[in-house]
Amino acid sequence: MTDSSGADTTQLLRAWADGDSGALRELTPRVYRELRRVAARLLQNERPGYSLQSVDLVHEAYLRLMNAQDLDWQDRAHFFAIAATLMRRILLDRARRKAALKRAGKTQALDLTRALDVAQVKAQELLALDDALNALAEVDPRKSRIVELRFFGGLSVKETAEVVKVSSDTVMRDWKVARAWLLTELRSRP
Repeated sequence: MTDSSGADTTQLLRAWADGDSGALRELTPRVYRELRRVAARLLQNERPGYSLQSVDLVHEAYLRLMNAQDLDWQDRAHFFAIAATLMRRILLDRARRKAALKRAGKTQALDLTRALDVAQVKAQELLALDDALNALAEVDPRKSRIVELRFFGGLSVKETAEVVKVSSDTVMRDWKVARAWLLTELRSRP
């Protein structure tokens, strides 16, 4: 996305926040395409037939964004940062529900000769990642936020730098350190 279209998106976000419904009509196709791209990337490794499709994730996140009251949209990157947080929450809520159903014994027992249910493994991995991200946030909130923005939000290094208000070089350093920290944390869990 070029700087001018990013600036146009920022202007539309601000106009929408000021109550301009025409701005929302113009804004919707711009952000919808980008949200679909992010959601598709988040769900790309799910098994075929997974109950949550990228369009469903986008629609749920989009509805939550549209119902958000009193948000002062700073710019395009701010909008997508909030969208990243919402998508993370939606995915985690689904993973928690799936794990709760399994604990309650409401899922079918697995035949030991069959492979593990990929969706359940993904839910467990997502929950483990969330736990690790929360642990990282206690140690270094900025690194945790950078992972959330880049992984869940699909923001570029430059966009992440704008949201976090650091340089692109700092984002890359933090991204590398955070990834290594998360890998170590995830490997140490039972």
